[in-house]
Amino acid sequence: MRRASSTSALLATATAAALFLGGCTPEGTPEPDVSTAAASQPPPTAAGSQAPATTAVPSTPAPAGTSAGAGLATFTFPDGRLSFTRPADWRTEVFEASASPYVGTATVYDAAGKEQISIFYGQIADLVTGPVTRTVFDSVPVPGLQGRSTPEARASFYVDWDDDDATYHLQLTAGAPTTGPRDPVNGIILLGDRVLTAEVLFDGRQFPDDRAARAWFRGSEAQALRGILASFTFR
Repeated sequence: MRRASSTSALLATATAAALFLGGCTPEGTPEPDVSTAAASQPPPTAAGSQAPATTAVPSTPAPAGTSAGAGLATFTFPDGRLSFTRPADWRTEVFEASASPYVGTATVYDAAGKEQISIFYGQIADLVTGPVTRTVFDSVPVPGLQGRSTPEARASFYVDWDDDDATYHLQLTAGAPTTGPRDPVNGIILLGDRVLTAEVLFDGRQFPDDRAARAWFRGSEAQALRGILASFTFR
């Protein structure tokens, strides 16, 4: 059985850099109003169906910077420029290291409280790693970031093989990754003077083989996560 391990060196480095730069502020800081997600957009709920707009995590107050509608909620970072949508019964926690220039990290939790996505936005350190052999399962453009970054931002699902170690990724990528012997994927999205990284946390999630990974990707959880990554907008 092949072992799938997940490494988030990029986000771990970014998070450490962000927390070093300044203090952390939990989500709840007053933020600008955001618009409700379009009702025509299919809601990526864990059950694969629309959740009521009033759905919320039990005993958890609605976080600032969100508005629910059509089973979705929109989260906007405190600087008012970067947003994404998620299922209305999921939640987002954000930590600010610096307000000017803005540096922050966010974690997206599903309805059961499981950490699902780690996001870094602001400034970032370089990532150094070696070449791998890659298989790409899926890669789609992020409409809300088109024209904002070069190469274009995409939400991509792929596996990197380093000898006998397989590392599965579902993350934002700068351009479409390609299958074969390749250099590391560029997961840094350049947005003017800002940078963005966002990756699903696969820690503890094992795929015995690529067939199992593809089967998971067809399920409701994976599609909800892919929907979040593809929903980023920047203004």
